[in-house]
Amino acid sequence: MSIAELLQEVTTKPIVKRAITNLNTLNEAYDYGSAFSRGMRIELGSVVILLISGTASIDDQGRTLHVGDLRKQVQRTFENITNLLASEGATWKDIVRTTCYLRDIERDYAAFNEERTAFYRAQGLNPLPASTGIQAILCRPDLLVEIEAIAMFRCDPQTE
Repeated sequence: MSIAELLQEVTTKPIVKRAITNLNTLNEAYDYGSAFSRGMRIELGSVVILLISGTASIDDQGRTLHVGDLRKQVQRTFENITNLLASEGATWKDIVRTTCYLRDIERDYAAFNEERTAFYRAQGLNPLPASTGIQAILCRPDLLVEIEAIAMFRCDPQTE
């Protein structure tokens, strides 16, 4: 499909969107009084965009996992995002961008980057996603890392 055809499709058909969830991995944010979706699926014709909300090292009950262990928190965060992607038929190979929030970027960036690099190698990513690293005060004091992601892929709307 050419860009002109895609633009024609996007401007003439409604944009379909719905929340992403995977309750086997993550609870819903409203379970603890917050108001956001774990992610949003947007369909622009045959192009699907997944906007994964900031995701951290939490379990299906909303509990923080691996308090004080940055490496384990990074690993669980990647696992949570992987499972959200899988629930929509996507993988890390569909990720085009991440934003990585670290509570203490000066202290933790080297270890974070080692974990991210190992994970991306294991996924066989080439090219790597665009990414930004930011120091931030996260929503819970026991979280050391939070990652949001954007994935894009094609699907056949008739088979969805």
